[in-house]
Amino acid sequence: MEEKMLTPDRISKDGRFDSFENGHVLHKKKKNHLPAMGWNSWNAFGSGNTEELTRIMADRMVLLGLDKLGYEYVILDDGCYKPERVDGKLSNEENKFPNGFKALSDYIHSKGLKFGMYNDIGTNLCAGAAVGTCGHEKEDAGSYIEWGVDFLKVDNCYYPFDNATFSNPENAAYTFAPAIKKIRLINKADEGDNSKGQILKAADGRITGTRAKIEDDYATGIGTYDGTGPEASPVGTRCSELVFDVLADADEADFELLIEYGLGKTEGIGNWVQIAVNDELIFDDFISEEGRPSEKKAEVNEEKEESPKITFEWSKPFAIKLKKGMNHIRLMNHRRQENTLNSYARLLKELNEISPDNDIIYSACEWGKTHPQNWAYKVCDSWRILNDITFRVGSDGDPGHGAWVQDYTTSVTTQYSKAVIMDGFAGLSKGWNDPDMLMIGMDGLDEVQCKTHMTMWCMMNSPLMLGLDLRRVTKGDSIYNIIANEDMIALNQDPKGIQAKRVFSTAAKGEPDKEYIRDIDRVDILVKPLVNDEFAISFINVSDKDKNGEISITTDEIAKFLGEQIVRADKYTVKDLWTKDVSENSTGVFKVQGLKACDNVTLRVLPVK
Repeated sequence: MEEKMLTPDRISKDGRFDSFENGHVLHKKKKNHLPAMGWNSWNAFGSGNTEELTRIMADRMVLLGLDKLGYEYVILDDGCYKPERVDGKLSNEENKFPNGFKALSDYIHSKGLKFGMYNDIGTNLCAGAAVGTCGHEKEDAGSYIEWGVDFLKVDNCYYPFDNATFSNPENAAYTFAPAIKKIRLINKADEGDNSKGQILKAADGRITGTRAKIEDDYATGIGTYDGTGPEASPVGTRCSELVFDVLADADEADFELLIEYGLGKTEGIGNWVQIAVNDELIFDDFISEEGRPSEKKAEVNEEKEESPKITFEWSKPFAIKLKKGMNHIRLMNHRRQENTLNSYARLLKELNEISPDNDIIYSACEWGKTHPQNWAYKVCDSWRILNDITFRVGSDGDPGHGAWVQDYTTSVTTQYSKAVIMDGFAGLSKGWNDPDMLMIGMDGLDEVQCKTHMTMWCMMNSPLMLGLDLRRVTKGDSIYNIIANEDMIALNQDPKGIQAKRVFSTAAKGEPDKEYIRDIDRVDILVKPLVNDEFAISFINVSDKDKNGEISITTDEIAKFLGEQIVRADKYTVKDLWTKDVSENSTGVFKVQGLKACDNVTLRVLPVK
C-alpha cells in the first residue's frame, strides 16, 4: 500500500455530511440523465466474460432490435483486466480480450451502441485483480477516455478506508469514533487550571440519529450503519453523533476541550473523530496514532476475536471558541460516507478535467454500504442500494439463478422492498436508486415473476441492465416480450423522470410511502406521474401466494401523496400495459379483483379534458 493511501484525503465543504442535503454537485457532475439501459456481463458470465462473448451480445442486441427500444450500453464487468497494472496502467487480459479494449469499444460503437467498463474505488477489484482505481484515478480516467468508454460501473471492494468486503477489518478505525466516556471544558480565562474545568459525562450529552448508544458509562457506535444488507430502513438518519449542549456567558470565549476516550479497531469503536462546535469543524483525524489500522490484508474465515477491554485516557487539548448562549459540541465520525463520496468524486474530477464534454454515465456500485442515497447525487448517475441481487451468476452455457424471495439481498423482493420507498432520493437533478441488474431470463424465476420484476424496475426508474445470455432470447418469445415491452420501458424512460411512489400497501400501518416493510405477504399500489398529465398505477402482489378480493385506489387518495402531480378529470382513458386492453373510467376509482401470486396489473391513465 502506498503511503499516500494510508490516510483519507481532506474533504471539501460540499463533500461533508453537513452538506449532503444542499443540492450541490461536485466536479461539474452532469444532470438530467434518464435511467441507463443496456446489458451487463456479470449475471450472465461472471468473471468468465470474453471479447468474443461481448461481441456476440452486441450483435444480439441489434439483431433483436433491443437497441431501438433504448438498450444501448454494453458493459464489461469484473474479470476483464490483467491481474496487475502494466507501467501503472490498466490493460486487457490477453487471453479473454486479445484485441484490447479500444478495438472492442470501436466494434460496439460501430453497431450504434455504447461501451461500458468496470473498476473499483479500492485497491483491488472484487474478483481480486490488484488494479483498483484508488490512487490511480488520473491514469485510469485517461485510459477510459482513450478507449471511448461511455459508462463506468465502479465497485467498493478492498476499500482501504472502510472495513468493506475483503478489506482489513481493522479499518473500522477509520469509520467509528473512539468510545467516549467524558469531556472536560477549560476556560482559557482560568489560565489552563485543569482543576477548574467542567467535566461532562457521556450520559450528560445526547445521542442523535440511530447508530450510537451509551452502555455502562461511555458512548459507542458513533458513526454510520453498514447498509450492505437489508436490515435497516433507507429512510431516516442512519448515523449518530454525541452532542453536548453547553451554555456560555461571554460574547466569545476561548476554551480547551479534552476528551476521555478508548480506542478500538472494530465495529462500533474506532480511532477517527470529528469535533465540531455548532457547524464549525475543529478537528478531523485519528485521535491517536496508536490506534491506526495495520496494513495486513483481510483473512478469509478468520475466527472472530473477543473485544479487548477498553482502556480510557485523556486526549490532548483542542482549542475551541464558544459563543454567547447555547453551543453544541459535536463528537462524530461521518467518514464512512464522506470518504466513499470523496473516492468516487476523485475519478469524476479526473474524467471531467481530461474531457470536460464527456457524457459518461457513472454508476456507484457500493452496495448501499454508506447509504449513497444521501450523497451519491453529487457525483453519480445511479447508486446501488444493496448487495448483489444474485450470487449465483451464470457462465457460457449456464443461465445462472435468480430468486423471487430470499432472506438476504439475493432476490427480487428484497431489492424492491427497499427501493420502493426511496423515491424521495431520485430524480433528473439527482440520479437513480439502483436495485441491481434484471434477472429476467435466468433460472429460478417464472414468466409471471419476470413480468412483475420488469414492472417494479420500470415504475421505480431503476436502471434497466439485462443480465442474461442474449443467445437465450428469440424475438417474440416470452423473455423478449417482457424485456421489449415498449409501454413498460416508456414508464422507465418518461421525460419527467419521477420514481413511482407507493401510495398504498396492505401491510402498511400508516405511511406506505415511508414504511420499510420486509414481509412480502402484501399487495402494494404504486403511482408514477408521467408527461402530458398522465400517470401510471401498478397493483403488485409481492406475495408468492394468490390474493383474492378487491383492491382499489381513488384519485383523491392518490392526490394525498402526489398532490397536483395527479390531474383529476371526469373521465380517464386507461390502458393495461401487459394485456394492452384499453378502457374508459368515469369514476376515478381504479381497482383489481384479486391478483395471482407474484403478479401485477399496471395501467397507464390519461385524464380526458
